[in-house]
Amino acid sequence: PRHARILHVKVIIKILVVAASLWAATQLVSGITVTAETPLEEVLTLLAVALIFGVVNAVLKPIIKTIGCAFYVITLGLFALVVNAALLLFTGWLARLFDLGFHVEGFWAAFWGAIVISVVSWLLSLVFGDD
Repeated sequence: PRHARILHVKVIIKILVVAASLWAATQLVSGITVTAETPLEEVLTLLAVALIFGVVNAVLKPIIKTIGCAFYVITLGLFALVVNAALLLFTGWLARLFDLGFHVEGFWAAFWGAIVISVVSWLLSLVFGDD
């Protein structure tokens, strides 16, 4: 029971960290936007997209890493930037399917957005912990 509560808290913190990172991307990267009528709607949209992004990363990223292992080695890991951008684009597409007001306009917005999300998530994880 206690272990389950700790796990739930960790998952909630991770979703909040990703949502904050997505918000930072909307502020720093042209082409990544949230359309919402109220601040509460914006927060709820970012939380929903964070959940989608987490599921996309948890399911697809290991598969892509396994299949594209050679590309990671050949490019000294830079291929990960392309993969992260593609996963963010896919998340934006899924958000549209769910009628969420989160938009990623093209590869370059996704590329820079993925970098912002990674850096901000990493910094917030240092503050809040991720283990």
